Amino acid sequence: MENEKDEQPRQRKEHLTDAFATKFVDKTTDWQQKVSRRTATNNESSQPAGGLDKTPVPDAPPGYTLKFIFHRANSLPMADINSLSSDPYLYVQLYTGLPSRHKQDPPMRFRTPTIRKSTDPVWNCEWIVANVPATGFKLKARIYDEDPANYDDRLGNVHVNVDSIHDTWSGIKEQQYKIKKRMGSKRAYFIRGCAAMFNRNIEMSGNVVISVQMLSKTDVGTNGGRTWTIGPCAWSRHLSPMIGRIAGTKGPDQGKDGTKSQSYNFQANQFQLAGPVPPPLYHRYVEFKPFIAGMYNGTSLRGFILNRALHHQHSRIYNYDRTTLYGSFPSPSTDMSLQFLDLVHRDHGGRIYTYVITLDGMWRFTETGKEFGIDLLSKHSMHADVDIYVAFSGEFFVRRLKSPHKEPFDSGQETHPAADLDAGSPSADPQSDPAYYALYIDNDSGTYRPSAELLPLLKEFMRKNLPGLKVVTLDCVGDADRMGKLKGEQRERKKAEGSGTVVIQDDGSSLSSSDEEELDRRVRDYGGDEGGVGVEKGKEKKKKQLKRDIKENKLGSLMHRDKERRDGKEDVHVGDEEREGKANGELRQEGAGMVRADDEKGGRT
Repeated sequence: MENEKDEQPRQRKEHLTDAFATKFVDKTTDWQQKVSRRTATNNESSQPAGGLDKTPVPDAPPGYTLKFIFHRANSLPMADINSLSSDPYLYVQLYTGLPSRHKQDPPMRFRTPTIRKSTDPVWNCEWIVANVPATGFKLKARIYDEDPANYDDRLGNVHVNVDSIHDTWSGIKEQQYKIKKRMGSKRAYFIRGCAAMFNRNIEMSGNVVISVQMLSKTDVGTNGGRTWTIGPCAWSRHLSPMIGRIAGTKGPDQGKDGTKSQSYNFQANQFQLAGPVPPPLYHRYVEFKPFIAGMYNGTSLRGFILNRALHHQHSRIYNYDRTTLYGSFPSPSTDMSLQFLDLVHRDHGGRIYTYVITLDGMWRFTETGKEFGIDLLSKHSMHADVDIYVAFSGEFFVRRLKSPHKEPFDSGQETHPAADLDAGSPSADPQSDPAYYALYIDNDSGTYRPSAELLPLLKEFMRKNLPGLKVVTLDCVGDADRMGKLKGEQRERKKAEGSGTVVIQDDGSSLSSSDEEELDRRVRDYGGDEGGVGVEKGKEKKKKQLKRDIKENKLGSLMHRDKERRDGKEDVHVGDEEREGKANGELRQEGAGMVRADDEKGGRT
């Protein structure tokens, strides 16, 4: 027995580190469980984080529908030393006390058109916002001087603070708000100060006149605690010749005399859709790589650089300058649908567009394609201005229907560009009824990965904003075969029709040597080199006739007849630089041969 007692282990006294060891073991177990759950989740779904976010809109009592009117400004600083003036516009942000779904949700934003060469601009722009809460709002208006060649100079800020709104609130009527110069351009105020030294009528402090009207109580329905833009439905078209030349895209242009032509231009479009955007349309960027989060948040050094680069690219693509076209509609209408069709050139050229719809219903889109020289022009992050959350994104294109009374996929329905229809592009004037056109829109966006389940909601939202236009939604996964076929037909038509036709303009004063070469080719195509008696006289006669037609702006119809004479169907392509250069070289050689022949005859070259 004594031996058994001696063999029993001795109990060790408790040490201070024992408690820490126990906690460490428990913590390690928790880490292992978390890793196991994460591994199981990754095995179930190999997709990275992002895409559809089902966070509901926070509940809030109904608010008020307000109309903001930005009347005018006076005594603005002079940002342009050459004209002693400015090109001012307002960039407005609206903040409320409503809780947002995520802190990254962008504020409400609005921009006025630019007034050229004025230090006392008059805008008279309206902005109608729904569901502004009873707790009031804070409006920040920044005054900028538009400078397309450089960055826009800030001329000052104006803040409008309203603490509360109620049923009997009288609003604000043409109230003057003093411009805060602290954040304004020092150079612009220095120029105005120098001018004030020689003219006592020039003031150094300016004002912005703003009105706010309460229209009614907002019927929020299921929209909960969020604000949205009701109207007006403003649109803008931005053209960039430099980017168009780099990307190899051409667009329509109009000369001073009203004649139309094709020139290098990259077109970016914006269209404010009437809200509210359906609440489920709420998508976050997809985090494919670890640096993607830093790019959207601007946290890491690499992410900060990429974030600033995308912001800069967005500002250059959607750059406002003297060629930017503006317009607006009070509410969705047939004219609004026709304006959209004009922006996308209807069904001409087989164009495909990349688009993004922001949370406030701003629709941004540009033409896309593998042939573009700048890859980032087609990225949804650029169109969204690196917003973390958007409503929807993808691609779309427009087709013309043979029958306006049938849906696009009905039996017997034909569409252009898949089929050659009689009326419309490219041989006739476009149809004036939007019912002849269909918008094919999809969710083909890896940046935000929109959910296919929400395509019916997107369809109804687009139908509401584009009355008369037929809307077809396609899922990039479920409808991959059909979508691939349709887009393939678009690309084939683009190759056949080109992005435009060659149109030669002339101011009526003279013809250049390149015009002479083009005339020689036209003469040969009309049979001037067939041989026989009177060939030279016939050639000169035809050249003179073509010159007269150019001066009388009849060359467009001649080109159409010429096109029908040669192939009956094909347009003259403007995008094929290699073939164009080869043709020009052949013309120069033939022109040189004609000059040598004339020299041998002693004639006039």
